Amino acid sequence: MAQVRSGEVTFKGNPIQLVGPRLAVGATAPDFACLKGLDKVTLADTPAKARIFSVVPSLDTGVCSAQTIKFSEELKALGDKVASYTVSLDLPFAMGRFCTAENITNTTTLSDAHNHSFGKAFGVLIEGLPLPLLTRAVFVVGSDGKIVHAEYVSEVTNHPNYEAAISALKKASGA
Repeated sequence: MAQVRSGEVTFKGNPIQLVGPRLAVGATAPDFACLKGLDKVTLADTPAKARIFSVVPSLDTGVCSAQTIKFSEELKALGDKVASYTVSLDLPFAMGRFCTAENITNTTTLSDAHNHSFGKAFGVLIEGLPLPLLTRAVFVVGSDGKIVHAEYVSEVTNHPNYEAAISALKKASGA
């Protein structure tokens, strides 16, 4: 049975429960199986370089879309030194439409809608809502597969600490 954590995060001021472990800096990034379009993507399928996983509840909301656009813009200067992923429970088709509409080409969207494996492995799956969602979080994984930055945003409707995540990504990439 999956671990359930309480009291770490609120959604619109109300405490929520998260499924999975709370990952910390230094831990090995866990494996997952998400969808990029209709293709399965696992951690091993991501390049062995500095990677950022920006986790959002849904790209159809203001903060989530702003978060995705902000990271996309900030990471342009790093080019192919890093890999950038936005993860949500949105369907791959909706994620693709969003990226096309916003002209986002340097971030790969990963849908965890199939089996919530990313949400459970990274401890970001919200339990108890009428509709499954992932909580807002940001993880930076180094080329060695170790987590070098982990932020579980304490209030789902708030923005993450962009500067801390980008700084960790730059450091991990040697930029």
